[in-house]
Amino acid sequence: MSSSADRFARTAERVAAHQDARAERLAEQVRDFVELRGDERALDVGTGAGALAFALAPLVREVVGLDPVSELLELARARTLPSTEFVEGDGTALPFPDGAFDLGGTHRTLHHVAQPERIVGELARVTRPGGRVLVVDQLAPDDTAVAATLHDFETARDPSHTRLATDGELQELFAANGLELLRERHEEERRDLARYLDLADCAGDSRARAEALAAAHPCVLVASVGWYLLARR
Repeated sequence: MSSSADRFARTAERVAAHQDARAERLAEQVRDFVELRGDERALDVGTGAGALAFALAPLVREVVGLDPVSELLELARARTLPSTEFVEGDGTALPFPDGAFDLGGTHRTLHHVAQPERIVGELARVTRPGGRVLVVDQLAPDDTAVAATLHDFETARDPSHTRLATDGELQELFAANGLELLRERHEEERRDLARYLDLADCAGDSRARAEALAAAHPCVLVASVGWYLLARR
């Protein structure tokens, strides 16, 4: 099992509880940001315990959630709705044909995978021409020194963390995969250090390292999150 899958398997219940606490807010954000008719077939890559899938469910005809971590999928399936389906799979090699979905989405997943470009490429492939792609993820600062400090903090906190992309890097990735930006939004999230470390089961030397970095650089507790709605050309 990869370090990412192992971390999420160990913290599945905690992740689901965190998701439940934020579910209403996420549903409002999705409804306000994504223009939907109500008859779409949607895909949520890296669904975890189903956060984005459940936010989309009242707004579309059908949602398929995909994740490699069976423990998280069990929690999603325990909450399943008539319009939701959850499958185990790899977001970098989706088990769906080209153009199978009207909307493809991923929510806070890209920074947990070694090759985020493959996730974006697969989302573009399985979304029909004229369909929509939704990407939400934490962003790296443009300042390289600040970005390096943030990377050190996130890596100490969570071994499943790989790398945050900047806004510019994501925009280049979207364009390279035939995705046209329709709208974007950036928002700041202020995090409580102890709760944030607990969510990732961060303990021992790793926790001490993360706490020291946060004390020296309080900026690591203010996350920039980018929302991108894109059209599949």
